[in-house]
Amino acid sequence: MPTVNIGDLKDHLSQFLERVASGEELTICKRNIPVARVVPMPAPRANRTVLGSDLGSVTVLGDLSEPAMPDSDWGTLGVAEP
Repeated sequence: MPTVNIGDLKDHLSQFLERVASGEELTICKRNIPVARVVPMPAPRANRTVLGSDLGSVTVLGDLSEPAMPDSDWGTLGVAEP
């Protein structure tokens, strides 16, 4: 893991960032004492929310175009009348 002093980092920041982006870790020193470490970002995870990825895993057991319960039962839901 290469080390770099702050002054050199300021002068050549883009070059050091290219090295980090390629997978190299970098230790930053202040007066030759390590104070920080720069590491590459982890690779992004694959998108698992692809439309249609769960196709066939759900079974509908009723008619979704019909009411879930008769109109006469709506009053028995325990909702207080205003």
